[in-house]
Amino acid sequence: MKIAFFDSGIGGLTVLNEAMKKLPNEEFVYFADTLHVPYGTKSKEEVSAFVKQSVEMIIEEDVKALVIACNTATSIAVSELRAMYNFPIIGMEPAVKPAVEMNRTTGKRVLVMATPLTLKQTKYNELISRVDDQSIVDSLPLPELVRYCENLNFDENVMIDYFKSKLSTFSIHSYGTVVLGCTHYPFYRDILKKILPDVQIVDGSIGTVNRLIHLLSDNNQLKTQGNSSIKFMCSNHDQQYIEKMKTALNRLISKR
Repeated sequence: MKIAFFDSGIGGLTVLNEAMKKLPNEEFVYFADTLHVPYGTKSKEEVSAFVKQSVEMIIEEDVKALVIACNTATSIAVSELRAMYNFPIIGMEPAVKPAVEMNRTTGKRVLVMATPLTLKQTKYNELISRVDDQSIVDSLPLPELVRYCENLNFDENVMIDYFKSKLSTFSIHSYGTVVLGCTHYPFYRDILKKILPDVQIVDGSIGTVNRLIHLLSDNNQLKTQGNSSIKFMCSNHDQQYIEKMKTALNRLISKR
């Protein structure tokens, strides 16, 4: 049986990459909803419908667990999906809690970068209310960044100009941690580090994969031998996009 990863596009590959490091014997399926990417600028109702349609295709692959490797899809659909299916479904949320803990005694603030839709959701605002007892968290929507990533635009000069423009109204020296609250955003970690050399940059991939491992272990479903494999799928059955996913994953692997 396989572990499935789902995202609107290539962003969830950042989570799959983490899983591949920690689970070297597992078979993986990666599904991108290429018909509807990006999710972060669409309505809640649209995204909910798109996610359910995609999961119906994914479960034909004989999966033992599903990772919703998308913060936006998690915030909108994960509760409903868990009620519909009886295998483990692991979601994503911005790594706000560990970021707040890192800065609790430093006097520094936390900046969460995410899609507009993630930042609007009740789930996100409840998370902030629950963990940000010192009111040190600020949010920055980056609606264009998913599209840059989907186009494999990693041109350093272009992206540095983009991030500097988005950060121009912030006093960057007052921040200790930036949270990458969309799975596409870690593709730009190295570029962000050049702009923010003294700021810690975190995302939810490690916590999500640790949760996956915990649930599989509880179910006695962890593979300890055998070769790893990955099957790439997308909702528009575009072979060129599948090649793009392979290119993007290889980019992540090369930076380990």
